[in-house]
Amino acid sequence: MEFFDTLLWPFRQVVSWILWAFHELFTTLGMDPDSGWTWTLSIVFLVLLIRTALIPVFVKQIKAQRAMQALQPDLRKLQAKYKGKKDQLSQQAMISEQRELFKKHKTNPLSSCLPILVQMPFFFALFTVLNNASKASQAGEPIGALSAEHIRSFDQSSIFGAKLSDTFLATINSGSPSISVIITALVMIIAMTASQFITQKQIMSKNMTKEALEGPFMQQQKMMLYILPLVFGIGGINFPIGVLIYWTASNLWTLGQQFYVIRNNPTPGSQAERELNERRAAKGLPPKGQAKVEEAVPVVEEPKVQRVQPQRKNRKKK
Repeated sequence: MEFFDTLLWPFRQVVSWILWAFHELFTTLGMDPDSGWTWTLSIVFLVLLIRTALIPVFVKQIKAQRAMQALQPDLRKLQAKYKGKKDQLSQQAMISEQRELFKKHKTNPLSSCLPILVQMPFFFALFTVLNNASKASQAGEPIGALSAEHIRSFDQSSIFGAKLSDTFLATINSGSPSISVIITALVMIIAMTASQFITQKQIMSKNMTKEALEGPFMQQQKMMLYILPLVFGIGGINFPIGVLIYWTASNLWTLGQQFYVIRNNPTPGSQAERELNERRAAKGLPPKGQAKVEEAVPVVEEPKVQRVQPQRKNRKKK
């Protein structure tokens, strides 16, 4: 645990400073510093800042996903080549050729998880900050940039009657469950998992080529479709309300971001591209990606000048 805490220390500092900055900003604007809504807005704007900074990572993810879809025919050929060959040498050769294929297309099977992997340190840092708020509040200790007064303010703040530091599991095991905490946590958990499921579903249903839908890449997408929402849904019962706000806001950002990309810049050959071209055709526009037909520039031919043949002079008779 000490190694894990040491690893998270810089991320915890960054998260605490951002939370402090936004809390001070909203307080300056006239909001109650001890209100749960002030802290909720601070968490939401923390998400907006982090996700804005991760836009370049998202662009790389889109490129990597499309590269994965483009290599599906080659993957199927490779699988057909080694079909039925279960010996160790054949398996090693297949793995080696797969690696070369991924290297050639500059992608890998984990490319679709890249934004989540990059976010995880910030998520765990926020989790430790908010999860330790109650203990730090009782001990009068600061956490990163958040002073003991800030921690006490956060620990006592609430929305809809549920404290931001409360968890669904803790209130169930407390012996006197809080209905407000149970309802708020369940609503946030459902919103968090549903937005994650819809995001993955819209990618599979609209933004994948026919080859990708029939290839092994589809199996990875199906696993993510059900496993990730399940993992976060089960884990959500132990997340503080503040962390659920963070993850729900982040998932809603991802949902909107994916919707925009699928609608305006879909994968070539996908259902979304066909729908985009139908919308463009209804407006009298050419299909997406089709080169504009340039107006022909008239070629001015040079006037043909008839060559004057030199006349042969009669030689003088000697």
